[in-house]
Amino acid sequence: MLSSSVDASASRPSEFDDRFRLYLDESGDHVFREVVEPAHRFLCLLGCWFQNPAYLRFSDDLEALKRKFLPHHPDNPVVLHREDMLNARREFKHLRDPAIRNAWDTELLEVIQRADFKIVAVVIDKLALRSAYGDDAAHPYHLALGFMLQRYAGYLNHINRVGDVMAEARGGVEDRRLKDSHVRTFEQGAWSVGAEVFQRALTSRELKLKTKGANIAGLQLADLLGHPVKNLVLLENGLLEGPQPGFAGRLSESVSAKFNRHIYDGRVKGYGKVLFPRGTK
Repeated sequence: MLSSSVDASASRPSEFDDRFRLYLDESGDHVFREVVEPAHRFLCLLGCWFQNPAYLRFSDDLEALKRKFLPHHPDNPVVLHREDMLNARREFKHLRDPAIRNAWDTELLEVIQRADFKIVAVVIDKLALRSAYGDDAAHPYHLALGFMLQRYAGYLNHINRVGDVMAEARGGVEDRRLKDSHVRTFEQGAWSVGAEVFQRALTSRELKLKTKGANIAGLQLADLLGHPVKNLVLLENGLLEGPQPGFAGRLSESVSAKFNRHIYDGRVKGYGKVLFPRGTK
């Protein structure tokens, strides 16, 4: 029986400043019904990973930005949620003023551009998946998480570091599915990658879950990026017409240099942007 915590390597640095954390969010749903419409056809699992010192700087910058533009009591923090922010609802009502909105958008993009992190977007085409594999098709979320963890663990192993994974708690069945997928990958590996690859890199077999109200900066970033980055992958593969309008386009452009890349030749396709199955229309 594997323990809940694994000593990845006696020689591998594992102090706080050496550790990484991957933050996950999804855009789209992971069920197989109504897979023809683009809103339901594609599931994107978006991951952002930070080394701890860089994450602390980003979190501080994000909170300072909220205090500047979105007056609130510290006991009731403002949690960035893409839909509420874009539609200036609830805590974001101050963004209905065009001048404030423009300044907020500009400074938010600056905070994101200044931050030091890497992005992986895994997009599962559920229509093509069912067409190719029928009833034998794997669960879209398990596929996406396996691809995501391959790239995260590969990066950590290459630089001789360790890290863990956090996602937003949704409750009930969805949380159990998330945790089960993480444990399965940790214990059994994924595709042709053996379990030892994940166990060397990940400090725990358990996925960490936090609610939206916990005000986790990394989860908020993943939420903001999920939809526009999914559309960016679809645009680049001829599965969506573009370009992306307004803030979504500016946001996609602001993170273009942050995608995970092949360590030697700099390729993003297959490393920072993954579409499965490939070459589908």
